[in-house]
Amino acid sequence: MAMGSIRASGGDDDEDGLDTTPMSEINVTPMVDVMLVLLIIFMVAAPLMTTGVPVQLPKTSAAKVAQAKKPFEVTIDKEGNPSIAKELFTQDTLTPRLRALAAEDPSQVVLVRGDRDVPYGKIMEVMGLVGQAGFTKVSLIAQSPGGPLPAAPSANAPAAPAAPANGAAR
Repeated sequence: MAMGSIRASGGDDDEDGLDTTPMSEINVTPMVDVMLVLLIIFMVAAPLMTTGVPVQLPKTSAAKVAQAKKPFEVTIDKEGNPSIAKELFTQDTLTPRLRALAAEDPSQVVLVRGDRDVPYGKIMEVMGLVGQAGFTKVSLIAQSPGGPLPAAPSANAPAAPAAPANGAAR
């Protein structure tokens, strides 16, 4: 029973040198042990609560939910000519075709693909035409950094000079 501590210096101590004031510190070790046990219980029980109870679902005669339509692409080639599904258009003929498509389904998603050599302004013009036609969901397609490599040079292109095999020029 340690109700106090031994003091080296004198003062208001009892005759035996012990301080008789009660200790006012709380021992938190048992509380930490209980909290760790509760944490482990909740970590184990939490995944079990999300799985739910297995039930037999009733059969229905309702039609399946229709899948979203596949978006169509407007492609702009190196010369700046727009096309839809491999059909080439000019600026004047593209707008009526886009309006006809928008009249069918204005919520259709339109993807705009532009060659990397096409000026940014040209791509924005085509995107503006798509928006003016009535489409509200327009997106740009870009190549991800880990995407495919550029095409290999053609057979009639001049070949680059080969480096010496041993790494030294002679």
